[in-house]
Amino acid sequence: MSVRRTAPPEFQPKEFAFTPENVDWAKKQILKFPEGRQQSAIIPLMWRAQEQHGGWLPEAAIRYVADFLGMAYIRAMEVATFYTMFLLQPVGKKAHIQVCGTTPCRLRGADALFDVCHKRISHEPFEVSKDGNFSWEEVECLGACVNAPMVLIWDDTYEDLTAESFGNVLDGFASSKPVKPGPQVDRHFSAPVGGELTLTDPSLYQDSGTQGATDAAVLDRKAKKPGAAANEREASAPTKPKAN
Repeated sequence: MSVRRTAPPEFQPKEFAFTPENVDWAKKQILKFPEGRQQSAIIPLMWRAQEQHGGWLPEAAIRYVADFLGMAYIRAMEVATFYTMFLLQPVGKKAHIQVCGTTPCRLRGADALFDVCHKRISHEPFEVSKDGNFSWEEVECLGACVNAPMVLIWDDTYEDLTAESFGNVLDGFASSKPVKPGPQVDRHFSAPVGGELTLTDPSLYQDSGTQGATDAAVLDRKAKKPGAAANEREASAPTKPKAN
């Protein structure tokens, strides 16, 4: 995975401040947390700062959010450098691609996706393409292992990729007509490719009173009601000792 470093000084703005609208939004976010826990709002506030700054989080924004929440700069920096949702260097205007490089994706062909990034964007991560539209990085697991290999672009995942289908995804962003997120093969979310493969007999789901149905499964409306909890059941009466 790429090292989590902030951008060089020449890319860092000298100042950052929320717009008035974002100040109001941030105050409402802080109210969601109990007294004494307001600093827990750091993640949504830094996420909004990143959005306001064009898709990446500069050091000035990290310090601004820390001051907004009354916390030490180093603690805010710890959060920003830990989560890959925070992009610490300038990114492409049209798409920043986060390629999953953990074991399931590697086994399913992620190396081909890295090759596409090297050829179409730049050889090194966080180098913006010559046209300024694209950038990429390697990240750890993005939670779609069953649909590996996959990438995250902004807020959406693109899954079940090949070098060709990944190229189509990039073409869509280049033309400002992104393809539909999710699996790029014939599957619905993480369902089996090609559709259901088990429990496909219609009789399994028929009412027992339906003509022709035998040994039908119990329907929800006929399911046995749960019994009382163990600690609420009536204890059995004690057994009297036998008389001698």
